[in-house]
Amino acid sequence: MKKSILLLLFILLSLTGFSQDKHEKIKALKIAYITEQLDLSKSEAEKFWPIYNKFDESKSALREEAHKDKSDIDYTNLTEVEANAMLVEMKTFNNKRSQLYNNLITDLQKVISAKKIVLLKKAEDDFNKKMFEEYRKRQHSEHKNKP
Repeated sequence: MKKSILLLLFILLSLTGFSQDKHEKIKALKIAYITEQLDLSKSEAEKFWPIYNKFDESKSALREEAHKDKSDIDYTNLTEVEANAMLVEMKTFNNKRSQLYNNLITDLQKVISAKKIVLLKKAEDDFNKKMFEEYRKRQHSEHKNKP
């Protein structure tokens, strides 16, 4: 029953809401997909989603910070000093990202089982793969339909 409801939600969200922002639709699909894959109870979901959403927001902010002002860099003419400074930034970013994931795991261990935390990574990877495949399929069909 729960899976049928989530499947119906998934289908409805993918077919409706042209006025709804694309990112919000994807987020709703991801929530439904992860909830179903982890088989979260209502009680688990109430505790899980605030932790996960905070993590997701922090991850997005970190990604934006890492890509900020990178389009203006002339990589072919970098000096060794500039390249070394960039490497320090890259290492700092990687450390922040690792710490963010470690904090997520620690926080989630308080509210869901270790198995569900492991399944979360698989569910995220599977969801991202499905989204990428859908994107490629749509791009292919758009190019195919152009005169």
